[in-house]
Amino acid sequence: MAGFGNGTRRYPRSRGRMGSRTGPDRATLGIVGVVCAIAGFFALGIILGPAAIVCGWLAMGRSWAGSRPVPALVAVALGAIDTLLAIIWLAGAAGTGNGLL
Repeated sequence: MAGFGNGTRRYPRSRGRMGSRTGPDRATLGIVGVVCAIAGFFALGIILGPAAIVCGWLAMGRSWAGSRPVPALVAVALGAIDTLLAIIWLAGAAGTGNGLL
């Protein structure tokens, strides 16, 4: 007896028909990743680069297969470049002089 006006036709999200809406969605994560990657070129690249990679990877749905949103792919690529440049910069700064003069 599914009467009394409480059927599932009015409420499509009931009974697990759609995913839960807690946390940021994939589009937001992709945009946050791109912003982190671009900001990482100017400051704190060693922190913002990996943050951009993680945000981009989460925006892709934690999978390399299937369709990839453009902001997520850009976030991963720029985050990787940013992280690599930060590591090279840190290695170069540590290698010269060694703090002796």
